[in-house]
Amino acid sequence: MATSAPRLLRLGSVLARQAAPSSLLQQQFRTFSDKAAAEAVKAAPEAVKADSNSKAKIRGFQFLLFGGLGAGFAYGYSLFTSQAPTSGPLAGPPALATAAAPKTSTPGDYDAVRKSISSLLDADYDDGSYGPLLVRLAWHAAGTYDKSDGTGGSNGATMRFPPECEWAANKGLAIARQLLDPVKEAHPWISYADLWTLAGVVAIEDMGGPTVAWRSGRVDYSDGSKIVPDGRLPNATLGAKHLRDVFHRMGFDDRDIVALSGAHTLGRCHADRSGFVGPWTNAPTTFSNLYFQELTNNKWRPKKWDGPLQYEDAKTGTLMMLPTDMCLLSDRTFKKWVTLYAKDQDAFFKDFAVAFGKLMELGVPFPGKAAAAS
Repeated sequence: MATSAPRLLRLGSVLARQAAPSSLLQQQFRTFSDKAAAEAVKAAPEAVKADSNSKAKIRGFQFLLFGGLGAGFAYGYSLFTSQAPTSGPLAGPPALATAAAPKTSTPGDYDAVRKSISSLLDADYDDGSYGPLLVRLAWHAAGTYDKSDGTGGSNGATMRFPPECEWAANKGLAIARQLLDPVKEAHPWISYADLWTLAGVVAIEDMGGPTVAWRSGRVDYSDGSKIVPDGRLPNATLGAKHLRDVFHRMGFDDRDIVALSGAHTLGRCHADRSGFVGPWTNAPTTFSNLYFQELTNNKWRPKKWDGPLQYEDAKTGTLMMLPTDMCLLSDRTFKKWVTLYAKDQDAFFKDFAVAFGKLMELGVPFPGKAAAAS
């Protein structure tokens, strides 16, 4: 019988496995229950020994029972409403580990943002990198600018809102925006507009391209009220006149047009996005002048397939060019720059860095327009 009290104590302690913060009153309950339990265990064998008749045994048992229960449940109540012991036989289960809050950087630490972006690039996506997709995101975020009225451009990050996020030209870019969400969470002080353009710059540099001057200062608009009309981005099915219309509207000249077209050295087209399919080069995750070499050195023929007009190399049929690519060869002024860049990668890198840096700043009210590396 005497051994029942500790068992009842343990029964009461089962109720104590879930714990809450303690208070002075709860501590008093615990002190009382500890004393009551000790007295019950000590008195039980003496009560049985003092009287050997059945009535004494019954009283002893009753004393033991109610004393143990009272002590056990008082102790259990005190632990149920306070913090469970961290060690010993009555210790509660270990607390579950909680996820640590994302480590954030100091506002203005763009090197930390760059490192976060770089860590995302290499992945099991397309040809092994998200880099080309991030360049496209930056390009399309900025390429809506109209110099005549100052609308559009990279300021505002309006692609977060419909209808811009739903434009046919922006299909697939939700993947890039979502990819950068963890970077925004880790560096909440940077605007989406700065993040998207910086991601394009970092991707170019990490894939072997030139250093592009970039500076911060873009803000995020709170809604889509400043979204420009659809149709300002290049249409790959059209030709030289269309390219001039699009790029001259932004403030670029013919040399800039060809240099920026060199971004097609990266990535590939997807039938479920643009309607076209295939890569421009055999090294789609390396920034180089290979696009211009392929364009000038290969023979191109229309691709026979159930899709929009595109071209394939006659030798292997594995590379492709778009109508807007082919017009760079058929237009005399454009072809002059294509030929130069195919022979001189340094010249291409220099001109591309200047043109892309200018593109990333379109529509941003910087004090002065000379870009400074950040």
